[in-house]
Amino acid sequence: MEDIAAAADVTKPMVYRHFESKKELYLALLARHEDDLPTFFEVVDPSGDQLSGEAIVGRILERWLDYVRANAHAWAMLFRDSSGDEEIQARRLRVSLTAREVMAAFVAERAGPGIPAEQVEPTAAMLTSGLAGLAMWWIDRPEVPKSVVVEVAARMAAPAVG
Repeated sequence: MEDIAAAADVTKPMVYRHFESKKELYLALLARHEDDLPTFFEVVDPSGDQLSGEAIVGRILERWLDYVRANAHAWAMLFRDSSGDEEIQARRLRVSLTAREVMAAFVAERAGPGIPAEQVEPTAAMLTSGLAGLAMWWIDRPEVPKSVVVEVAARMAAPAVG
């Protein structure tokens, strides 16, 4: 909790004022990440112009990678940490399932007849796993420009959400 307080530039008692335990804080971070998942797909063109599929995917990836960079600690917690009791494991699984559901909905909406219905969910699983791995790779290599990561991710996603 001392490290968390220091990273947040607050005192340890301040952290405990909001969270009674590390577990409560951990679960709150997982819940926040789960709540944030759908927001990456809320791409609105303020000018009212129709965006191409490529432009929509680019905007989503830009927004998502900004989130990954700003929340690298939470991202690592989700995809590197496998510790925790049953409640934490269940919440972590729920976050992963939510990510796949959000991605599946996007793929189904964008794919049209290009991806058969029975392939939407496995496509979403592949994309979420691949993007999570790419995010972890980028967290370990902060010197790599975001634009490089966006290009790689867009190329990977293009066949599914073209």
